[in-house]
Amino acid sequence: MSSVGSSADNALAESFNAAFKHETLQGRKSWPNEREARLDAFKWLHRYNTLCRHSRLGQRSPIAFENAFHLTPTTLAPAA
Repeated sequence: MSSVGSSADNALAESFNAAFKHETLQGRKSWPNEREARLDAFKWLHRYNTLCRHSRLGQRSPIAFENAFHLTPTTLAPAA
């Protein structure tokens, strides 16, 4: 986080909220009950955090990014 009132922080939050609203609320007036609304929100968040491709990750899903990250060696080769 940067300083209070940073437009960069706000842009990220606004982008996330816009995607959430667009993909969950579009064409919907209401849910039958609170449980169904929460389930829809959870499904969207799960998909967003695991399957959706993100530009910051090189158009890879978070799962693909994490798998590629963990496959790269994290130790130096021993000196000869």
